[in-house]
Amino acid sequence: MTKDINTCEDNSETVRVSDILEISGKYQILQYLYLCLPAIFVSMINVNYIFVADEVNYRCKIPECETNFTYTAPWWPNSHFDECTKPISNTTDYGCTNDSFTSATEECTDWIYENHDTVISQLDLACQPWKRSSIGAVHSIGMAVAMLVSGWMSDVIGRKPALIISSVGCFIGNLKPLATSYTMYIFLEFLEAAISGGAYAAGGVLMIEIGNKNNRMLAGVLFAYAIYMGEALFAIIAMFVPYWKSLIHIICSPTILFLVYIIIVRESPRWLILNGKLAEAKYTLKEMIKMNKIKVNAEELDAMDEDELKRAYNIGTDKKKEGFKEVYKCKEILKRFLVAFECRFTVSFIYYGLIVNSVGLPGDKYVNFLLGAIMSFPGELISMYVMNKFGRRLPLIYGYLFCGIACVAYGYVPQSYTGLKISFFLLGKLLASACYTGIVTYTMELFPTSVRGSLLGLCTLASCSGNMLGLLTPMLASISSVLAAICFGFTAITASALLILTPETRDLPLADTIEQIATSATNVRNKKKGEENLAYDNQK
Repeated sequence: MTKDINTCEDNSETVRVSDILEISGKYQILQYLYLCLPAIFVSMINVNYIFVADEVNYRCKIPECETNFTYTAPWWPNSHFDECTKPISNTTDYGCTNDSFTSATEECTDWIYENHDTVISQLDLACQPWKRSSIGAVHSIGMAVAMLVSGWMSDVIGRKPALIISSVGCFIGNLKPLATSYTMYIFLEFLEAAISGGAYAAGGVLMIEIGNKNNRMLAGVLFAYAIYMGEALFAIIAMFVPYWKSLIHIICSPTILFLVYIIIVRESPRWLILNGKLAEAKYTLKEMIKMNKIKVNAEELDAMDEDELKRAYNIGTDKKKEGFKEVYKCKEILKRFLVAFECRFTVSFIYYGLIVNSVGLPGDKYVNFLLGAIMSFPGELISMYVMNKFGRRLPLIYGYLFCGIACVAYGYVPQSYTGLKISFFLLGKLLASACYTGIVTYTMELFPTSVRGSLLGLCTLASCSGNMLGLLTPMLASISSVLAAICFGFTAITASALLILTPETRDLPLADTIEQIATSATNVRNKKKGEENLAYDNQK
């Protein structure tokens, strides 16, 4: 007798082997916890440059006037405000006053910093704002490389090894405080991101594949919450430990403990079955049976060969490996990928663009960053509720549409209407957060297991590109104060329109091969064509 059940509250009846992955319990809870922990640390590392490379006050050093070499100088000329030029002193004696300077200036070559809390003073980056901004840009490039490599690694060597390599790779960040030059620092920043960033792709895919279809949205929300929790935790740590070297050691050092994941984290059963690792797949399924207290005929599972297991979990039995060549040949997969690529780019572009454009808000920078991270939490709850109730595609279509409208409205509302302008800004941020998790989960469901890691890696590359461009949108204010908002709105509405081309995936089993996707798309087209012919015949 078969029982359709999604929790482990009552598993007294025997279930089929094919239903093991449809029953969630203690196994999923523990694995979700393990998979979310690396995301917390990677998210802290992913935004480390916001505080580590933050600007500090500085002034030009004037040797003949310095007494204690501190930033505060009572003798500084009241009429001189440029940090990058040096006022000329008219005295040769040590000890200056406000009247000891002429109106002439010269280029400054040495500075005194207000504090040494950031890397700016360590690397002497005064009057070089492009170098400071480049630290974040280089980190984003490293993240893009990480997504490409980890996606490929997830499909080739497995989700678990890719996750462990990326998670433990966070430890390399401890080398950054040893950098003695700007070139060395940005190289280490790139290397840190290129290695650690893959934890997002590998961990997210693994969370989706070990749960049942009803928990996919929950898995996506939990993973996003781990990321937001990391951002909020980073702000709290930085608030109490502002010195950049100590801050880096605090967020990077504990990641060496992720080596224990070699023992406690399990590989995706779907990936194991698809790649012919039968013994390990059966071991993982048996662990699910034991931890979730599922009543299954163990002899039936032991007796299954590779083809029988693949049929049980609706995995294609074709031995041929699938890759980008097969993706290119399948129009349905290619269409889904292009839509997903644009949608992931858009939501990242808007999300990080809104964050960077909120710097005008008054108050403590740590508190503002913390509130920005907290604001993302209700968006995830809305996303989970709406997408579980109404499906994936329709809420995303309207979510992107209304997000675009809110962003345009935020740009056009005059500064004098402070409350209304902030309300539209927060609405846009809320909808962007909701769409972020929604589109991540949806794109995971759009792709088959055989190429899911690789295609998600490319989609995350789109997210990284959107991130980088979003951080540059304040520069558009020099052209027009509403140009950034128009860009947000245009990309959001475009994404909303493109989502019409993709199918609904709620309550559908995860596809494992490109062939399954192609067959399903053909069946849908034939069904639609049949309905159209029937309607035409009825009209006649």
